[in-house]
Amino acid sequence: MSDLLQVRNLVKRFESGGGWLGGQKQIVRAVNDVSFSVARGQSLGLVGESGCGKSTVARTLLRLIEPDEGSIVFDGQDIRQASAQAMRALRRRIQIVFQDPYASLNPRRTVRQALAEPLYVHKMGNARQIAEKVDQAISEVGLPLSALDRYPHEFSGGQRQRIGIARALVLDPELIVADEPVSALDVSVQAQILQLMERLKRDRGLSFVFVSHDLGVVRHFCDTVCVMYLGRIIEHGPTGQVLDHPLHPYSRVLRDSSPVPDPEARIRLARIEGEIPAPTHLPPGCTFHPRCARAEANCAQQVPPLNVLAAGRSAACFYPLLEEAALAG
Repeated sequence: MSDLLQVRNLVKRFESGGGWLGGQKQIVRAVNDVSFSVARGQSLGLVGESGCGKSTVARTLLRLIEPDEGSIVFDGQDIRQASAQAMRALRRRIQIVFQDPYASLNPRRTVRQALAEPLYVHKMGNARQIAEKVDQAISEVGLPLSALDRYPHEFSGGQRQRIGIARALVLDPELIVADEPVSALDVSVQAQILQLMERLKRDRGLSFVFVSHDLGVVRHFCDTVCVMYLGRIIEHGPTGQVLDHPLHPYSRVLRDSSPVPDPEARIRLARIEGEIPAPTHLPPGCTFHPRCARAEANCAQQVPPLNVLAAGRSAACFYPLLEEAALAG
């Protein structure tokens, strides 16, 4: 299966402090040498604690935030090197669904106007063809045609997110970047939206980059997963294997900290100490070593590379949990 998206050595830094308030400028390393790929028709999850850089990665893929270093290759074309005209064409093929369905829709535009606008911008048909495309998109996400002439404030959160998905679909994209698309919704509505996205992935052959902090959602939707910590990917592999048998100590902590909907379940939490370091003052070596029970002297001196440790499994750790991963076969 060929890769639709290839990201290599992606870096994004932000400046903090300084300005008219004074103080010393500091560099926030939001994304620090991130690499991954997404196959056609597959979904890749980016998970980690708040502030780990996963949403920044998502936005750099569409150049909503300009990366500082690295390459983003979509279907053989380097997005970072694309001209404004080429980028406009690429954005027809790559769309984003934002986290907050209350903020991502213009309150002064009807749903019909919101869905038709990108079609007019990209000159995708005459008025009749655009109207048909809008009708098709709103029906595909499970809303009636009568919704088209209403305004965003007239809908619930789940309905607004369906509208956001419909807006992403009207251009017939090949890749959708979903940035926490269900985190602001009730659990029952989350399930409906995930089922909708799963159906769209199957019927349209869509690829997804799916950002989430909810491991249950990622387990349900994503084929592969990347675990991020302080701007780096520290583990990658098939979702079920990574969540059931993590290789990196942080992945285990993240897994054990996720609630399990089973009153009979008893989980022994992995030991973890200390606080997350500030992104302006990252520790040397492995950034997780100050909180890791398995850390040795070399962990504080060298950055562990993301090495392949088994078929389809990679981890950036000098002392991975091989004895706990049960990697037979």
